[in-house]
Amino acid sequence: MKQLINKGRGATQQIEGRFESVARERIDDGWGTADEELPPLKTSVTVEQAKSVIQRNDSPDIPFTLSLNAYRGCEHGCIYCYARPSHAYLNLSPGMDFETKLFAKPDAARLLRSELAKPSYRCSPIALGSNTDPYQPIEREWKITRQVLEVLAECKHPVSIVTKSALVERDLDLLRLLAQDNLIQVFISVTTLDSGLVRLMEPRASSPRRRLRAIKTLNEAGVPCGVMVAPVVPFLTDAELEHILQAAHEHGARRAGYTLLRLPYELKDLFKDWLAMHYPLKAEHVMNRLREMRDGRENDPNFGGRFCGNGLFSDLLSQRFSLACVRIGYSNKDDPLDTGRFKPPERNGQQDLF
Repeated sequence: MKQLINKGRGATQQIEGRFESVARERIDDGWGTADEELPPLKTSVTVEQAKSVIQRNDSPDIPFTLSLNAYRGCEHGCIYCYARPSHAYLNLSPGMDFETKLFAKPDAARLLRSELAKPSYRCSPIALGSNTDPYQPIEREWKITRQVLEVLAECKHPVSIVTKSALVERDLDLLRLLAQDNLIQVFISVTTLDSGLVRLMEPRASSPRRRLRAIKTLNEAGVPCGVMVAPVVPFLTDAELEHILQAAHEHGARRAGYTLLRLPYELKDLFKDWLAMHYPLKAEHVMNRLREMRDGRENDPNFGGRFCGNGLFSDLLSQRFSLACVRIGYSNKDDPLDTGRFKPPERNGQQDLF
């Protein structure tokens, strides 16, 4: 029985979540249906009635304490996405379900306004895109990220954005307004410059050319936009590190970062199956090198090492990144966003008496 691929999707299997009590396996029943081409998978969006939208983080290796995710799941379908295992909490598959069964929070802007108005709230930059992409394709219709940005701009609240979508250009008016008061920092993720690899690895994300153009558009408009080379995949994308940094710098990026591929929970099996399907001759090389950079494991959950790895090859990757940034001209200086301009929204639509 041959394994079938859903065109335009990243995952190659519908793996069960780690909390499931049963497992399902596709078998050939003798009627020849197992080899039939799969019907197109349609994306469904379910409204989530959230009670709050600001998530608080205390991880010592993450540079923000507050984040906001307007969606659960991501239609970009990136096979390496570390957020895939979060779908298991919904009794859904981190595989195909993660990129086809999405959840939206249309009340996000209203809830945000309510939380920012609380007397106990203390202003700190809010990160958009910490779990799933705030500019994934369904944002074109739902516009939740734009509504959130409207609230943040109104309150002069600092925000950072990480995306791999050129749709961020749509909100240039709001981003420019925030940039005038040092309230915005955008990073666009560029994993590879190989459009063929992107179609397999990030099937519904913007092309590398469009991401680079978005970096240029934002910077020319006065919106500071850097590049994230993330994730770096050994033997698949690591050789492109310097080329991506050079291309992004030529398009106006002056800050850069990178992360090493992470494979938490079910993502390990999903990624290995994808490798075996699309790059069978490289599959073992990729995983062996990754284990060498993860102290012999396929994933390292420990703070400090989970984003960059450990050992000789991780050190070499870090040195390559640092040397390339210096040679190309990245500043990578830490320019904190301004929290002093924050103006809490009116509570219950009424102004304060004093």
